[in-house]
Amino acid sequence: MTIWFLSEVYYPDEQGTAFYTTGIAEGLASSHDVHVLCSCPTVTARGSRVARKEVRNGVTIERCMGTTLNKDILPLRLINILTYSVATLVKALVSVKRGDVVIAVTSPPSSPFMAQLVAWCRGATCILRLEDVYPEILVATGMIAPKGFMDTCLGLLNRILFTSADRIVVLGRDMKALSEKRHGSGGSNISIIRSWADTDVVFPAPKSENSLLGELGLTDRFVVSCVGNMGRAQAIEFIFEAVSLLKDDNTIHFLFIGSGSKRGWMETEIERRGLKNVTIVGQRPRSEQSVFLNACDISLISLLPGVTGAGVPSRTYNLMAAGKPIIAVTREDSEVALLVREEGIGWVVPPVDADDLAQAVLAARADSGRLQRMGVQAYAAAKEKFSREKILDEYRDLISTL
Repeated sequence: MTIWFLSEVYYPDEQGTAFYTTGIAEGLASSHDVHVLCSCPTVTARGSRVARKEVRNGVTIERCMGTTLNKDILPLRLINILTYSVATLVKALVSVKRGDVVIAVTSPPSSPFMAQLVAWCRGATCILRLEDVYPEILVATGMIAPKGFMDTCLGLLNRILFTSADRIVVLGRDMKALSEKRHGSGGSNISIIRSWADTDVVFPAPKSENSLLGELGLTDRFVVSCVGNMGRAQAIEFIFEAVSLLKDDNTIHFLFIGSGSKRGWMETEIERRGLKNVTIVGQRPRSEQSVFLNACDISLISLLPGVTGAGVPSRTYNLMAAGKPIIAVTREDSEVALLVREEGIGWVVPPVDADDLAQAVLAARADSGRLQRMGVQAYAAAKEKFSREKILDEYRDLISTL
């Protein structure tokens, strides 16, 4: 039996989907023959010279012919998806054999459909690893209209896909509930396997020694960080209302680390509102994550209410590995909110009243002892419950049941 991964992004790209797909593939390669069909780097390593075929850490990587245009420009992104999909589908139909396992992620959205088609045609088993749930993520971020033509069509296609797949892996309880509700699945083929904390390279470190905070002159401030994507799915506008409420408190500073479609809006608002308590720095390489995740006293993870169940931010677990308490700016029933409450590692503030978020920040600053205890508990939970090896064992167990 050969395990085939269909994923547009893979090593040396470093963004979330590429990182976790690479980790899962390499973890399974210790006991299985694993092949990956991917494109040439299109995200963090775009433009890198890579071999069309190579073996890395036991995984055979085959990079299919396709364009690697700028993914931030929608028409070019669609061309990338089309060329990758055609090339990968042809390669998979030729290569996959009866009894093999095909695992697809939701990047690009065409991958799950390709995996199911290949499984049908070649007599293979199909596993879908959902990082985003469509069309919900598109509706929640305003990219398509709710109950419109695209929403209806995509919903129907995904209902067929979900009921046809042999196994579906989701990243949290909210994703499982949404999948069952929207797609009518009884849940028997759905497994929750969370992302892992990269505890080998991310660990707690003294704030006073943090090079990024030193560079920015923020070592003596109470720093609230927001790391990762600044895009349509995040409650950026809501957070900025709380930032404005606290702008006269010069002991509190908000640090945004990352990039995304909302960054331009954020920079405009900082100037328009005269905010001196905000700093934005660009996306940092994954190799520096122990530094930038430790560059705070507490960190925010935000999702718009409509995004609940359509995705789970993987950085949650690495913030825990850094021993950082979390303010979950999400609905109460989101996976992040449930985790924060169950582990006792922070606050949950639904994105409704910005004053509630401001008060949570003030409460965190006022009780350093409580904050320290939350950080210790976050690190312990990351090590005990969300280590890479524990999560990989869950994937191995899943494969063994096929």
